[in-house]
Order: sequence, then C-alpha cells, then structure tokens
Amino acid sequence: MTLKWVKAPIFFVVALLLSFTLCAKEKHTMPSSGPLKTIAYADLPRQGQQTLALIKQGGPFPFPKDGVVFGNYEGSLPKQPRGYYHEYTVPTPGAHNRGARRIIAGGTPASSGQYYYTDDHYATFKFIVE
Repeated sequence: MTLKWVKAPIFFVVALLLSFTLCAKEKHTMPSSGPLKTIAYADLPRQGQQTLALIKQGGPFPFPKDGVVFGNYEGSLPKQPRGYYHEYTVPTPGAHNRGARRIIAGGTPASSGQYYYTDDHYATFKFIVE
C-alpha cells in the first residue's frame, strides 16, 4: 500500500521537471510563432551579402541607425534579453529611404553566427545559413 503512495509523487515530480525542461528549451531556441524559415547566404540579394560582410567586419555602416537595438517586441525571433539583437539596413535599389530590408544580428554581431533576414520590414524573418 505504501509503495503506491511513493510512486505517484515521484512520477508527478519527474513529469513536472520534464515539462519545465521542454518549455525552457523552447523559449530560448524557438520563436513564438514556430520554426523560422531559412535562406542560404547565396540566395540573399547582393546588397544583403554586402551588409552581412560589413556586420562581420564591424562597419563602417552607411546608415546612422545601423547597429541599433532591435526590440523583437512581436517575438518573431528566439526570445533573448533586451539588447541582444541589433538591426542593419540592407539597401533597396531605387528606394529613397532605408527601405524594408534588414539583417538582424544576435549576440555579438560580428561573430555570433546568428543572422536573420527580413525583406518585409519585420513581418517575417529567415535565418541566414552560411
């Protein structure tokens, strides 16, 4: 009789720990909207490739807002502390302003390997596969 009472709490604790572990992993590795699509480096527009090269060499950047913190307020990218992501303009030929294209870099921008491309002003993102 006492064995039943011992098994139930142990099962509950193991299930609870497993659910916390899975939830914690998902919060830090997956965006809230599900897995991100990818884009190969070779498939970026030429201007995107040039912007990524500038990010990796630390600049200089052509736009004053390049390198500012990207807030990720919609949760489209994996959840990270504020200040983790920075945005950079990908010039759009013919545009008279910064246009809609950006690369978002995570962590230390020059070396993180976490680069995301958007061509629709943050509506969707693709992880850049190098």
